[in-house]
Amino acid sequence: MKTPLIDREIFFGDPEISAARLSPDGKWLSFVKPFQGVRNIWVKRFKQSFQKARPLTNDQARPITSYFWTRNSKWILYVQDQHGDENYTVFAVNPRVKSKDEFIPEAKALTKLQHVRVNIYAVGKTNPNIIYIGLNDRDPAWHDLYSLNISTGKLKRLRLNNKRVFEWIFDRNDQLRIAVRANEDGTSDFLRLDGKAYEVIYSVDVLESAQFLRFHENGEAIYLETNKGKDRNLSQLILLNLRSCEEEFIEKDPEQKVDFSGALFAEKDNRMLATFYTDDQLRIYWRDQPFREDFQFLQNKFPGKEVMISSMTLDETKCLVYMTSDVDCGSVYSFDRVSKALKLQYRLRPLLNPKLLSNMTPIHYPSSDGLMIPGYLTLPKGLKHRKLPLVVHPHGGPWVRDAWGYHSVAQFLANRGYAVLQMNFRGSTGYGKNFLDAGNKEWGAKMQDDITWGIRFLVEQGWVDPKRVGIMGGSYGGYAALAAAAFTPEVYACAISKVGPSSLITLLESIPPYWEAGRKMFHVRMGDPTTLEGKQMLMERSPLYAVERIQCPMMIVQGANDPRVKKAESDQIVEALRKVGKEVNYLCAPDEGHGFAHPVNNMAFLASAEQFLAKHLGGRYQESMPVTVQEKLNQMLS
Repeated sequence: MKTPLIDREIFFGDPEISAARLSPDGKWLSFVKPFQGVRNIWVKRFKQSFQKARPLTNDQARPITSYFWTRNSKWILYVQDQHGDENYTVFAVNPRVKSKDEFIPEAKALTKLQHVRVNIYAVGKTNPNIIYIGLNDRDPAWHDLYSLNISTGKLKRLRLNNKRVFEWIFDRNDQLRIAVRANEDGTSDFLRLDGKAYEVIYSVDVLESAQFLRFHENGEAIYLETNKGKDRNLSQLILLNLRSCEEEFIEKDPEQKVDFSGALFAEKDNRMLATFYTDDQLRIYWRDQPFREDFQFLQNKFPGKEVMISSMTLDETKCLVYMTSDVDCGSVYSFDRVSKALKLQYRLRPLLNPKLLSNMTPIHYPSSDGLMIPGYLTLPKGLKHRKLPLVVHPHGGPWVRDAWGYHSVAQFLANRGYAVLQMNFRGSTGYGKNFLDAGNKEWGAKMQDDITWGIRFLVEQGWVDPKRVGIMGGSYGGYAALAAAAFTPEVYACAISKVGPSSLITLLESIPPYWEAGRKMFHVRMGDPTTLEGKQMLMERSPLYAVERIQCPMMIVQGANDPRVKKAESDQIVEALRKVGKEVNYLCAPDEGHGFAHPVNNMAFLASAEQFLAKHLGGRYQESMPVTVQEKLNQMLS
């Protein structure tokens, strides 16, 4: 029996409440909720009902998606750009300033520089009124280090960045102790700062990584996640002494399958509470007995759910816990760790019924050279799992990964009757250095094979109809969709590329200046456009130069202000496709960047996409749409 068609607004409209945070003192609860149709920050006393909450911000230009509290619970800070250009400004709001009638006090813009990107490096602990930021107003490629007084807005430059530093690290006493430098050859150095002197204490080459996690409580060592050295395939957690440079091994995956994924530390005394590993599903190893007992208590209350602490007070007595699964987009509860009182605060999308959603199943299959590819398969509920139409959904990055859990696009497509394949092709992170490096210089080649062989695997199982296969992705996933249509045209009945690069040459030529630290890494992992051999290979892997091979109908989607994959990437392939008489739908949102922040834009794109997929693959689609969505779609059509 088919499940009912779920309105796309239930999947993708603004959630009524999201992104809740406890203030560090536990007296306030903040959250994001639409105000006059745009997501803004709201606040209430912790014990008050949500009906008594009041809006703190009134940004009508662009939704606010994330924010954080200062340690003294005095300020809420957030960053905002203009129409997706990623030139961020820092704003501060005081949760104690009350709104009067319809008047909401204007958020304080702490940085007011045009065409400048702000990075936030640290929030003051000993002086919570100070944050430490980087500004690239002097040099667009590198950020100078400043302290910023939240109350007065006063900026003070602490370091002139003339050493290619891309990260500044402060200890728990707000002392600048470390800088991380990107060298021109792609290597990176961790530098101990002694006054004005810079001393190298740790280095990794262009194909290695090391990431700072935390200062040790003794202040003389730092926790690093690292895969440095030939003997390390899977990344592990170490402790690095800042003076002796000696390493102390802390932990790696007990099952020897995936990279170290992260750790949870206590703000109160800095002890390590837990470590994480993202395998087929998340694994958590608790190091703190009281937290282990609390987690087991919560797990028993919510079997089958992933339980994560999303916010916690400084005294560790109260926290917000987030419950989710592959068929549950999430609920947030408050949890009193003393009384064990558990109270539902809100459901993220209360109209989205988990019983109507489809399970996400981990799968593994061999690629063209035998390399095992991990992935996830979502099969539509209510249909026989035989000869289904398939939508392949490769992730962006590409140096990230997909993980088990609720995935809005996969669930939306499954509800429309499609099997959905999400694979972690070679070059994805999380599976070790060897798996990551297997993707080097394989854009459009073996990375594409990993997608094609996944389709073959599903066809062999009888789950998928080989004549009804489409592909849809964003960023690198958008490139993969273009490459799929161009390099394996016999496989696909249609393709949708969202903010996907069409030429690897023009992509590398137009990367933002503030990505300079990664330029050499791009050349090593993708191909070097400064050499004749590298340029030739990049051209061969660029769908723009193979449009005559494309057979299937195409949909191209773009944000006009995208600083990463510029609008020209979509313009040029649309022009080339139309020049040779190929069918292409082109949508361009004038107020978006690399990804769509406005739900109405996203729903306009998806309304068009589901109709496009239904036409070429035979799934269901929702014919109706609100007037506002139709108007946006009309505006986006090119």
